[in-house]
Amino acid sequence: MNPGLLAALRRHHGVFATADAIASGLDRNAIGPLLRQGSLHRIRYGVMTLPRVWDLHAGRGTAHHLECAAVLRRLERPQSVISHTSAARLHGLVLPGDADHQVWLTDPEQYRTGRGYRVLEAPVPLSDTTTVGGLRVTTLPRTLADVGRRWSFSDTVVAADDALADGRCTRAELTAAAMAQSHWVGAGTTAHALGAARVGAHSPHETLSRLALVAAGLPEPLLQVAVWRGGRLVGVLDLHFEGTPVFGDCDGRVKVEDPWGGRTPAEVIWAEKVRHDEMLDLDLLGVRLKPADLFGPLPHKVRRFRELLARGGRPSDRCRLEVWNGGLRRQPRVAAAS
Repeated sequence: MNPGLLAALRRHHGVFATADAIASGLDRNAIGPLLRQGSLHRIRYGVMTLPRVWDLHAGRGTAHHLECAAVLRRLERPQSVISHTSAARLHGLVLPGDADHQVWLTDPEQYRTGRGYRVLEAPVPLSDTTTVGGLRVTTLPRTLADVGRRWSFSDTVVAADDALADGRCTRAELTAAAMAQSHWVGAGTTAHALGAARVGAHSPHETLSRLALVAAGLPEPLLQVAVWRGGRLVGVLDLHFEGTPVFGDCDGRVKVEDPWGGRTPAEVIWAEKVRHDEMLDLDLLGVRLKPADLFGPLPHKVRRFRELLARGGRPSDRCRLEVWNGGLRRQPRVAAAS
């Protein structure tokens, strides 16, 4: 392989421009035939990569990294920073189902749009930037504040909850990011969403369930509450209404259809039954929430929670309840960016 081309690939984080290929000694007239025969892979006009590099990223689900690198190479503006939905993709945040695939950048001096990309003009202090895969990207809190002005309330809270559950950022950092944009258009939307984020929701379903119950007028529950019987962990409750025996479990089909830990579906179902029976023995009363329950059946579930809360009572003295692991996942879904 041409050493000059490999150097350009490393320098530009997996891509190179036509100018880089010519500078490495490749004949300009040879580029077209190499693209047509599959020896080179075009990402956008004037920027390409090697097929094996593209295939590697495509297989990992990180092709957007190369698309961002290609736009940056094409624009040749080192002050531009990958931001908004593109930064969310690179950070591994949970994305809305309708998230677009264009490349989003923020530049302190320029606004422009082009085929497959958009550059927004806004300040980007050094403290708001980090690197992911060698590319300059807005930090996780800044990214969440940026997308919070454009995404729906629930989509932003889902993404923020997920990042908090991994310990990749803190609520204080989210508050600071929202406050830093307090004079920007849409700042109120961001502040509302990031203010609703909590540590302890380990799936979008858990976030959406909490938001739905609170919106229906129920008290805000504690998240990830461990139930101890002596020195033995009975289970961890997704939602628990503090000071009451009432809890909620947020489960989908995947828990049974694709169980973790090498268990069979039958073993999962039996373990859930044993756990539920022991919760009842400890005077704990639960309501199970499926994803479908957040739509038509939600009023019925809300009434059931209200009925249980109205009974009063407390958990048995034979158990101890406390937030498990500070609400954090034991195994992060996404490793923190280095």
